[in-house]
Amino acid sequence: MWEQLRPALVVIAALTGLTGIVYPSAVTVVAQVAFHHQANGSLIRRGNRTVASALIGQAFTKPEYFWGRLSATAPVPYNAAASGGSNYGPLHPALQAAAQARIDALRQYDGPPADLPVDLVTSSASGLDPQISPAAADCQVTRVARFRGWPEDEVRRLVRQHTERRTWGLLGEPRVNVLQLNLALDARQLNESVNQSLSSR
Repeated sequence: MWEQLRPALVVIAALTGLTGIVYPSAVTVVAQVAFHHQANGSLIRRGNRTVASALIGQAFTKPEYFWGRLSATAPVPYNAAASGGSNYGPLHPALQAAAQARIDALRQYDGPPADLPVDLVTSSASGLDPQISPAAADCQVTRVARFRGWPEDEVRRLVRQHTERRTWGLLGEPRVNVLQLNLALDARQLNESVNQSLSSR
């Protein structure tokens, strides 16, 4: 019996060491060395403070910011602990109500909306999507520029700077990270305020 049991125990111990210790340790070392930022959550820092992750959307509602996709997570939007879509069909009243609420919010600041990109009025399957299409960003440029008192061309330039191309030129679609774009807006606003303060001295 021991002759049969011994090889099994050796295999269990070897596989446990290989798959439970050696492989995870090797992957962790490679990730920390070669992909440190991504392996630690793609966190965005401002000074000594972590403000967010570039992988998780944020609920922007002020008119001077670009708005991201809707989020169906509960109890709060973009709740990473409850990632998931609403699973509502296209005719479900709750889905229609959420889309209409976003349209009404856009109408409040922009007037009657033209054809809106679908990603601006619906949530993603994860409920955490941090990106919108360039078209969804473009239709918000006029509002953001007006509320910040900037030329539209300046806001469009920032949108272009934060438009990510297809991965490896093949996968996915061009997209705009809303959080990073809004942080760039705030950084420019801060620099503008500092320059005005210095010039008034």
